[in-house]
Amino acid sequence: MEPSVDITELYAAHRLSLVRLAVLLVDDFASAEDVVQDAFAALARRPDAVKDPSKALAYLRVSVVNTARSALRRRRTARAYSPPHDLSPPSPEDSAVLAEEHREVIVALQQLAPRQREVLVLRYWSNLSEAEIAQTLSISQGTVKSTASRALVALEKVMTSAAGSGKEER
Repeated sequence: MEPSVDITELYAAHRLSLVRLAVLLVDDFASAEDVVQDAFAALARRPDAVKDPSKALAYLRVSVVNTARSALRRRRTARAYSPPHDLSPPSPEDSAVLAEEHREVIVALQQLAPRQREVLVLRYWSNLSEAEIAQTLSISQGTVKSTASRALVALEKVMTSAAGSGKEER
């Protein structure tokens, strides 16, 4: 029986955008690649999990978000929650994925609550609609709206305080 979803085509077309999504959620290029690989592997093991091929990308997004959550839980447990970053310069791989002008936003995003970070990443980096975000995160559209609003306020506060402290250091 032929699988209803062409995983090879999906991988070629969407791997990079899913890795970008995962990097923003787990803040580590190698872990992000693992998260995306796990999502595609899960789909390959159960190609019948997606009956409608047009919904395969949404399935993969949900899988990436859920796998990223699991990776963060494992990381937190293993480290007994220590900050995931030292102040070392980013690797060449990180530089290729994240443009220079986004670094400050990425740092600020990591200081938000996980749900706030997920909503903002899905909305502004993955360009998903509120309905798609609600479906991906298994929350209501109203929760997406309120979380996004609060997250933007929190992000602005973090970025403003970071900009203020950066001026003092110079």
